[in-house]
Formats: sequence, C-alpha cells, structure tokens
Amino acid sequence: MTTFVDRVELHVAAGNGGHGCASVHREKFKPLGGPDGGNGGRGGDVILVVDQSVTTLLEYHHSPHRKATNGKPGEGGNRSGKDGSDLVLPVPDGTVVLDAKGNVLADLVGEGTTYIAAQGGRGGLGNAALASARRKAPGFALLGEPGQTGDVVLELKTVADVALVGYPSAGKSSLISVLSAAKPKIADYPFTTLVPNLGVVTAGATVYTIADVPGLIPGASQGKGLGLEFLRHVERCSVLVHVLDTATLESERDPLTDLDVIEAELREYGGLEDRPRIVVLNKVDIPDGQDLADMIRPDLEARGYRIFEVSAVSRQGLKELSFALAGIVAEARAAKPKQEATRIVIRPKAVDDAGFTVTLEEDGLYRVRGEKPERWVRQTDFNNDEAVGYLADRLNRLGVEDELMKAGARAGDGVAIGSEDDAVVFDWEPSMAAGAEMLGRRGEDHRLEAPRPAAQRRRDRDAERDEADREYDEFKPF
Repeated sequence: MTTFVDRVELHVAAGNGGHGCASVHREKFKPLGGPDGGNGGRGGDVILVVDQSVTTLLEYHHSPHRKATNGKPGEGGNRSGKDGSDLVLPVPDGTVVLDAKGNVLADLVGEGTTYIAAQGGRGGLGNAALASARRKAPGFALLGEPGQTGDVVLELKTVADVALVGYPSAGKSSLISVLSAAKPKIADYPFTTLVPNLGVVTAGATVYTIADVPGLIPGASQGKGLGLEFLRHVERCSVLVHVLDTATLESERDPLTDLDVIEAELREYGGLEDRPRIVVLNKVDIPDGQDLADMIRPDLEARGYRIFEVSAVSRQGLKELSFALAGIVAEARAAKPKQEATRIVIRPKAVDDAGFTVTLEEDGLYRVRGEKPERWVRQTDFNNDEAVGYLADRLNRLGVEDELMKAGARAGDGVAIGSEDDAVVFDWEPSMAAGAEMLGRRGEDHRLEAPRPAAQRRRDRDAERDEADREYDEFKPF
C-alpha cells in the first residue's frame, strides 16, 4: 500500500461567480419602485498553502479532483449573493507547482506560503448596480463568470540542509538514526529505504536537517531503481555526504568505484555541481572495514575530499562529523542573500494601450482579444435583448467598433470575441447613433423618460459622453 507520494497531478476547479439579479421594487401605490436586484457572490479560490505538519502528497494521489464552491446569485431587495468558500489545500514544505508543460508556476517554501492554483469567478452585477441617469430601470443583470479550471503538477522536493547519498545498504539509514531522532527502517538488504527520511540534528548552536535519500545505483538518473524518483530531494541541500560502505560483501564493488558511480549519476541529473561534498567511510568498527578505509583514504584525500571515518554501531566519529556538517551549513546560510521586503511595483498602462486587439484572420474573420471584451461577453445573457444592447454599448465606448472600422470591417462581416476554443461569433452591424436626439437607445427604459428642455438635453449629452464605464471592481460585493 502506498504511504509516500512526492508527485501528483491535481485537477483543480475554482467556484463560479453567482449571477446578478434583475428585480424591480414592488410596493403598493408604487408601480415603478426602481431596480433592486443584488449582485452575485464571487466563486471560491483553490489555494495551496504550506503546512509543516504535512509531509506527503498522498491525499491528493487518492483524490486528485478538487473544486471550490460557487457563489450564490443575488436576490431582490438589494441582497447580494453569498461568496463561495475558498478551498485551502495543505501541501508539504518544498512543494513545487508546475503546469502541464512542466513550467514552474510556484516554489512553495516556508510555513504559510500560499499560491492560488485557480481563481474564482467574479459575481455578476445586479440591475441595481447597473442603473444610471440614462438607464434608470435596467431589465437585465450580468451573469457570473466561470471559475478557472486546469491541471497542475505538484512535486515535493525535501527541504533539508544535508543529504546522505550512496549505494543501497551503505548505512545511510543507520547513520541518520544515530545523528538524529529519526527512526527509519533498517535491514541488511538493498532498498530498505523506500521514502526519504528526514531528521533534525543539533550541533552546538546550530540546528540543521539531514535527509536520507533512497539508495542510488548505476542508471538512476535514467530511472533505474529508485534514484530518479528521489534525486529531486537533494536539490535544496547545502552539502552532499557520500556514505561509502567499507565492509561491503559484494566482491565486484569497492568504495572508490561506488563514489565514481554516484558522482556520475549526480552529474547526469544536473544542478548539483556547486554543492560541497563530504565523504563518510562507514562501518569502520568491522576490522576489514577499517583496513579498507586506511587503504583508500590517501586516494580520496588526493581528490580533495574531506573524509570522516564513522561507525553507526559504536558511534565512532559521529561527533566530529556532526559539528563539521554544522559548520558547512552555517556558512551556506550566511552566504545566502538576505530576503528583501516585498515591494509593490506599479506599472502604469501605456497611453496608447486600448486594452484589446483586433486582427483579421485568413478566413476573413475579425477576432477581438482583450480582458474586458472577453469578460463582458462571458457576463452577458444573450437571451435578453437589452443585455445584448448593453454589451454593444460597452464595446462601442471601449472603441471596439472604431478599431473594426480601421481594420476594414464592413456591415455583415464575421466578428469573434475571445479565443478559438471559447469565442462568441456574430455578424457585425455598426451602431448608427445620432447623438442626443436618437430615440430608442439600447438599455434605456422609456417609461421613465419625460420631455426635456434643450438645455437639459445638452447637459445629459455631456454627462453621457463623460460617464466612465461602470467596471465590476467598483461594485464588487466584497
């Protein structure tokens, strides 16, 4: 039965935003009480957060599909819908988040570090929020946006200061058990360690963590044995410790060959060339082991390695090794640049940035791409003519029609708003506004209109020209 998982594919779906409500206040003797439809609630986010009490991704291996709750729709009486609840997923310290193509999205290190894996959809505006001086009683509301969906890959890279590497049964598990309080499985057969073991060591004033990585064999970097599966767990370490077995019972092996093989696999894996190395000659309590250690020590010193002769059984040399590792770890920590306080960088939008683009495709279709147009399309109820008219007004004020004309579009040409996979396609009919005298403007309620003097019409015309588009953020219910 699987008890440790360090790589999973997670299917996440944020909550959808609630729809806005189109409602008119009704009261005796007040047949036109005005719009009172509330806004929809936002959908919940899917959030990854580092939790030190979590050490494996096993839970997501068994349940890879995760979804946050949807926002509630708005109601009459200016009642906004309830926001969806965020789905918080605890992950181990050292979890790397990647997309389906292998690109790193986030590196989660440190208790409480968070990453939003899927953003919840915004709630739609109710008709009360859409009302204006020219549109006193909108008969429509905006739809809630769908939440983000997608797949992310979670990879666990153990956060340890020291990594013990070596052949199976070289004594790594025994060594970590006597250096720390860790209790790994220990036996005299290969691949006893099937998961990385992590222990905490105190040497003087320095406290550091030490990881026992499952045994490596030739071809580990290409997936042979367990090496490729766990080599990622040594990437964050400050020092690599080669544990060499000086009392191996295999006649075709010797410590120097073992060292060369492991170094070759580390080079093949890549990214570990700058880590300092220490060589530990283990099992010197055995007479043959001590003799072999004496034989190979000059060769190892000639290669520039720092060497320690130890025995996990008799505890020989463990104190010297522990303090030596503490010194290297302390130097590595001191050499790391201090983390600066988070700075907020403000990048103003360029003066010529319209917020959208219009391109003519080979098939003669004009495609409009941009955050605002695509969001407005998602929020429009195309079964409501007034809502469609409101969308056309918004696009016109944004300048979409002007850009279509500049691109050569004519009445009846096909226009698509959005990506190829999720686009709204329609035959373009340019609006023919005739200024303030135009009757039947889209989205207006003529029941509330009264004859206006010329001066009032001019003021209304100027106010309409200067009226900024009501963006969602100005009315969001949270």
